[in-house]
Amino acid sequence: MKIVIQRVSKASVTIDGVVHGQIQQGLLLLVGVGPDDCKEDVDYAVRKIVNMRIFSDEEGKMNHSVQDIDGQILSISQFTLFANTKKGNRPAFTGAATPDLAKTLYEELNQALRAFVPVETGIFGADMQVSLTNDGPVTIILDTK
Repeated sequence: MKIVIQRVSKASVTIDGVVHGQIQQGLLLLVGVGPDDCKEDVDYAVRKIVNMRIFSDEEGKMNHSVQDIDGQILSISQFTLFANTKKGNRPAFTGAATPDLAKTLYEELNQALRAFVPVETGIFGADMQVSLTNDGPVTIILDTK
């Protein structure tokens, strides 16, 4: 799995002009699933995401996790994280998992995260408009491989 983690002060996802999910302080996740990903990748990602200390403490140091601040997560499926841009000008997405596998693992990730923090999502495969206010800005790339 490849996951872009953005620390946000607010974020939302709109589908067909309707807000489908929104959060205040927390994390925006852009989640890409690869063909070799499995439950172990989900478990690893959940452990890292909920415990990653990227929120500031009283002294301005990044010492708090999304759990520590009672934050939320907005999770968006993003197969384009597996784009291959080596040849030509049009990215190839053959490195991404099949839609069935990607949807299954994406939903497992979100369900597992919900055991720790509130999670909002987009709709897998939908045309989504994502809006965010990046806090910091802080953006981290998590690769489970």
